[in-house]
Amino acid sequence: MQIDLFSDTIFFVLGSEIVANSDLLYGAEVISDKRVAIVGYGNQGRAHALNLRESGISVVVGGRIGSISCNQALADGFQSHDHLQAVAEADLVIVSLPDEVHGVVCPNLFEAMKPTAVMGFLHGFSVHFGQVVPPKDRAIVLVAPKGPGTALRERYLQGMGIPSLLAVHQGGKNPKQTEAIAIGWANGIGSGRAGIVRTTFRDETETDLFGEQTVLCGGVVELIRNAYEILVEEGYPPLLAYTECCHEVKQIADLICDRGIAGMSSAISATARFGAIDAGPRVIDSLVRARMKDVLREIQSGAFAKRVIADAQKGSPKLNADRTAASNHPMEDAGRQLRSMLPWLKNADGTKSA
Repeated sequence: MQIDLFSDTIFFVLGSEIVANSDLLYGAEVISDKRVAIVGYGNQGRAHALNLRESGISVVVGGRIGSISCNQALADGFQSHDHLQAVAEADLVIVSLPDEVHGVVCPNLFEAMKPTAVMGFLHGFSVHFGQVVPPKDRAIVLVAPKGPGTALRERYLQGMGIPSLLAVHQGGKNPKQTEAIAIGWANGIGSGRAGIVRTTFRDETETDLFGEQTVLCGGVVELIRNAYEILVEEGYPPLLAYTECCHEVKQIADLICDRGIAGMSSAISATARFGAIDAGPRVIDSLVRARMKDVLREIQSGAFAKRVIADAQKGSPKLNADRTAASNHPMEDAGRQLRSMLPWLKNADGTKSA
């Protein structure tokens, strides 16, 4: 049953059925006769490659020959070539490399690609902020899964999927075919089993950066660290502080993900609910909200993009310093102690957490 619920800028794919305000009702089969080159075989690239192959799509991987990622691609049964050789015969080139190297790599990819090939991005950062300026006649699309590659792969293997955002930045010589290929790509990685939302490179990039910085990575981490430090400074045991302020975050996040904020609130105790409404607005007050808006303005203006690119060009000293500081924070010792008590937790390599 098709239901028209959509504006000119949004559509969803629900289950195996596309519900849309578009005539392009395509599944993964629309690219079943296409050759896909994935440049970069990290967290996202590997998931896209495996899911697409298992959806019946021909996939080749491009990268630096002899690198760990290329060796992993070979171990997974893919043809692995130098990135320029990999894209030469591809109909869809998916760029799965760190944003900060796109400006160097993509011009060479355009030179090596067929004129009719579509270039696909997983994040709009490099195009939106001008690190990549595609030739006007090139087809440029975006499919951005709303979750890490590990989750994308796990859900696919479970017969499910995670939602993706989809955008067509430039339609190239055949805009309808370009959009169809993007939809086929999104379906091929499993997002058609969950949802596909049409957006723009601008909106995807700016909302993604804002969410990461103020909530998902920056905001949550700083709340956890500061709460942990306050409890320890006040004499509470580090293990207890870690359990309350870090470990239990996942349980609340899972409730919010599954039920929404209202559903989460109904699932916790009355004391917890009262504490949330009593203290929450005092912790996240109007001053914090104003600073969050400042963060958004810096994203919109390109000031943040300039900072992250400048750091990368210097060898990422700020990122490296943060990794070192995070690893050495006393909270990590408490985390390792707690995880050692939970045998069902596994590290990324499958070994038991310690």
